[in-house]
Amino acid sequence: MKVLYFAWVRERVGKAEETIDPPASVRTVADLMQWLAGQGEHYASAFERPVVRAAIDHAHAKPDAAIAGAREIAFFPPMTGG
Repeated sequence: MKVLYFAWVRERVGKAEETIDPPASVRTVADLMQWLAGQGEHYASAFERPVVRAAIDHAHAKPDAAIAGAREIAFFPPMTGG
């Protein structure tokens, strides 16, 4: 699956996107965030806070959302208005 990183999540991970193949045990957005956090210190820094938001195939997703069949998952900080 393709993973996109935006704003400070991208800055911490050090890339805008990548293609990954997580293990079968990674079933939800929260599982994916935890798995990514274990992929190195840059990822750990990006996912140390639970404020990171996600979208699956361009639709906002909660941490317990299933990722099976997803083509693209994006991670970004909370949005603010003004």
